[in-house]
Order: sequence, then structure tokens, then C-alpha cells
Amino acid sequence: MIEIEGLDVWYGTGRQAAHVVRDASLRVERGQSFGLVGESGSGKSTILRAVTGLVPHWSGTIRVDGIDARDGHRGPDRPRFLRAVQMVFQDPFASLHPKRLVGDAISEPMRINRMDDVAARTEALFDAIGLTPSHRFRYPHELSGGQRQRIAIARALALEPDVLLLDEPTSALDVSIQAEILNLLDRLRQERGLTYLIVSHDLAVISHMCGRLAVMKEGRIVETLDRDVLARGAAREAYTRDLIAASGRGSAA
Repeated sequence: MIEIEGLDVWYGTGRQAAHVVRDASLRVERGQSFGLVGESGSGKSTILRAVTGLVPHWSGTIRVDGIDARDGHRGPDRPRFLRAVQMVFQDPFASLHPKRLVGDAISEPMRINRMDDVAARTEALFDAIGLTPSHRFRYPHELSGGQRQRIAIARALALEPDVLLLDEPTSALDVSIQAEILNLLDRLRQERGLTYLIVSHDLAVISHMCGRLAVMKEGRIVETLDRDVLARGAAREAYTRDLIAASGRGSAA
């Protein structure tokens, strides 16, 4: 479902250019939940932004459901690409317009894409994320952090995508709410057959959500491994073993 080959990403140009992702390659199968983990600044979120066209300078190959990202970002396949992949950002408050009703934030993509039965679809999405239809008429500041992230998830689902890119989806939330959001995401993936690419610095989140993961360091993918390898603490690379030890997971993951 997601194919990334030889991806390089840099910010700026000339001598000021910062090369933040180097020769990254990964594959995510349909219906799989795949994690990207590493320290802050390792390039995890930049890979998601490259997939969605939010970085200006990149080289390599990105395909989502067979659609080349270069055609999907600005070319003839853009409508189909946007219907295939959507992103949930780290900070739900910053990603929602403060002066717009949250119901409008969810329904607007459907209206723009001329989908049928927008009102019924919007109400169904509120039900799917565990909120009532009355929440449609609230502004972001009237909701809790967990409720705002639920709204952000519903907005990402509005166009019925096959792929969700999740950038630290729980890191801005209270610990007591994080598990609720992760369980919601897990349920939605199973019910809708979604494919996830999840970025997190938290190995516990990745272990809970993902069957496979890639470990990043200084812009490079240093290792790709299955969850059971992570659980046994049997990683090949010393850097990965250090991450596991620092997280306190070890064989108890």
C-alpha cells in the first residue's frame, strides 16, 4: 500500500540546505500498521510530510496504492491521491481552525469533493469516534484535548481513505486519554481495513499499535524489525537495543 524507495529530503537550498532524510526505504502492506520510531529530529515526521507533499525538496520514489506521489501532489492523480491517504497531526488544537465549528471541519472535505449525503456521513463519523451529533456545533476550544483529536481523526476519515499517516497521535494528550485514542485507532483500522504509518518516539505506543517498525537515527533507517523481535529485545543494531533499554521495555515489551 505504501512504497518508499531511496527517499532523500532536505530543507533549504545551497549551503543552507539541511539534509534531514537520507536514502530511506520501506514498504507497508495493505491493512498493516507500521511504525517509525527514533529520537526527536531523526526524520520520522519528515517522511510523513514527504508522503503528503508538505515538503518542497525531495528525491526518490513514493507510491501510495500504486499512485506516484509526484502525480498525487500536484499532477493529474491529485484527487485520487487525496482520497487514498490522509494525515492526523500531533497537535489537534493547532490543526483545527479556532473559529470554525468542528462539524464544518469534518464535512467540508466531503462538500469540496461533491460526496453524497454529507450530513448523514458527518453524523456517522461522530458516532464512529465516540462523540454525539451535538458536538458538531462546538468550537475547538470548547472540547477537551482527547475530543479534539477524535475530531481530527474523523476529519481525516471524511474522504474514506485507505491510508492514515499518524504523527505522534497521542503525545499531546494526557496519559489517561492516550490509551482511549490508541484503542479507537486500532478499532477503526480493523473495522475499515485501514493501513497506518505511525510516527512516535514512544516504543510502548509502537509496540501496542504496530506489527512492524523501522528505527531511525540521524535521518537514516538503521533497522526494520517485527514486533516480536522488539518484545524479545533481540534487535540487530546497537542503537535499537539502546532505545529499547532507555524505554524500559526490554523483554517485557
